Amino acid sequence: MATPLSPQSSAPASPFRTVAVVGLGTMGTGIAEVLAKAGRTVVGVDISAAQAARCVATLESSTARAVERGRLSAQQRTDLLARVTTSTDLTTAADADLVIEVVPESYGIKQQIFRDLDAVVRPETILATGTNALSVTRLAAESARPERVLGLHFFNPAPAMKLVEVVSSVLTAPEAVTAVTDLALDLGKEPVAVGDRPGFVADGLLFGYLNQAATMYEAHYASREDIDAAMRLGCGLPMGPLALLDLIGVDTARTVLEAMYAESHDRLHAPAPVLKQLSEAGLTGRKAGRGFYTYEEPGSAVVVRDALTPLAGGSPVAARPVRSVGVAGSGTMASGIAEVFAKAGYEVVLAARSDEKAQGAKARVGTSLARSVDKGRMTAEVAAQALERIRPTSTYDDFADVDLAVEAVAEELEVKQQLFAALDKVCKPGAVLATTTSSLPVIACARATSRPQDVIGMHFFNPAPAMKLVEVVRTVLTADDVHATVHEVCRTIRKHAVDCGDRAGFIVNALLFPYLNNAVKMVQEHYASLDDIDAAMKLGGGYPMGPFELLDVVGLDVSLAIEKVLHREFRDPGLAPAPLLEHLVAAGCLGRKTGRGFREYVKR
Repeated sequence: MATPLSPQSSAPASPFRTVAVVGLGTMGTGIAEVLAKAGRTVVGVDISAAQAARCVATLESSTARAVERGRLSAQQRTDLLARVTTSTDLTTAADADLVIEVVPESYGIKQQIFRDLDAVVRPETILATGTNALSVTRLAAESARPERVLGLHFFNPAPAMKLVEVVSSVLTAPEAVTAVTDLALDLGKEPVAVGDRPGFVADGLLFGYLNQAATMYEAHYASREDIDAAMRLGCGLPMGPLALLDLIGVDTARTVLEAMYAESHDRLHAPAPVLKQLSEAGLTGRKAGRGFYTYEEPGSAVVVRDALTPLAGGSPVAARPVRSVGVAGSGTMASGIAEVFAKAGYEVVLAARSDEKAQGAKARVGTSLARSVDKGRMTAEVAAQALERIRPTSTYDDFADVDLAVEAVAEELEVKQQLFAALDKVCKPGAVLATTTSSLPVIACARATSRPQDVIGMHFFNPAPAMKLVEVVRTVLTADDVHATVHEVCRTIRKHAVDCGDRAGFIVNALLFPYLNNAVKMVQEHYASLDDIDAAMKLGGGYPMGPFELLDVVGLDVSLAIEKVLHREFRDPGLAPAPLLEHLVAAGCLGRKTGRGFREYVKR
């Protein structure tokens, strides 16, 4: 959200009083608005007179909305618009102190712009490229003033997004970097200094993740709706990866990934074939009206139904009746799942290895329910009724009459297999047996029973009462009515179910942990600091936590174990755990739980 404009009582302290923006598309227009709002004189240049006119119309519209919402006064709007002029003639940039180009991602186009600018602007003028995919060094080398060329990467929408990556090449003069960094601060942005490599920090991490999501979709592992919902609900992201690809532009993503792959030769950066297919078909996302999704019209954000949109109404297969649920385990996840079912009206048998552990797990539910009462989310009477529905026990024999048994024991295959063998003996015929594993093969649990058709994965996310997502994992043997039953149960407990197959990581972890691992590699290679990477992903990607904050919360040992599972399953060298992660785990630095991971924590 845009910040209110401060009255401009004097000329800006920065040496950049006049800034030219070359390329007046969405990004160029946004940058022009940011600069004008901060009191700069802005010269907008575009080869197209129609595009220049659209820039002015967009600025008029956005500033009118700002006045309506009380973020600008009418006079401030008038002054802001007066500071912006547009032209189709590059020579109008002659008096600029700084030129920012945001033309299409092509070396040929950008290099020609820089050559033309060399003949137009003053010797002391700084030239900045807005590229996020091309080499700043290569662009600088084509200029007559390479020491005054750098990268200035804003994020879309520029007025709202706080992050600006300031990219220096080996040729860039330090004083140019300092001047542009000071400008970014003066604009109310948070600059992060990075070196010259494709994608820089934020896009370097983001596009690998987006590419994997496209690959996952292309392999028909999960639907586009389920992939996007999984990452929004499972990771708290503002948009799912395929919707984000449509917003960025499928063609743009392909260009960025090709540049990243040319440098890294990492298969995770090799553009998914579907990106090429969509690009060459002109299905480039929102701007074309169709990409991974179909939109109301070109440029619209409104998704409309198409041939791939799932039908409403759920499965035509009848679900098995579920009235009572058994939950195996005594940890945080088990007690959370027991709470979810009890609040939804199910009778719950909560089984642990001892009466003491079972009672402790129920007490944990009671504490959680009491917090909900204190926060006004439920009445004391409703909380008491929910807690009353939970019966703690120390024997799985009490699962004899449950309709659904959910295990949430240790994430060790042998432990889970032993439990499923026990459940096979005590649970009645027709009972659904579910595992909450996040990384182990569901089929291995199913094969420990004499009824593998009744076994399915129900991967809840922690904390289970708060997190809305459940990954529903079918094996090749899972019966259709078991799948339908779990979906119906998820609706009853008000969780969003997404379907996926039985392979390592399912949807969320298969996309999340390679991204985290790549962040560790960036630090390991001394490309950027922990703080800069965390800031880049929060400010540039809208992530609720930076990768190193998240790693320390999840636990470095847990993260390493998941990375090893993914690497073993897919045998992709790019998924090999970063050595720095392995070294920290070996040293006992496991994150917040030990007081030290990537950062140190004060124990309370």
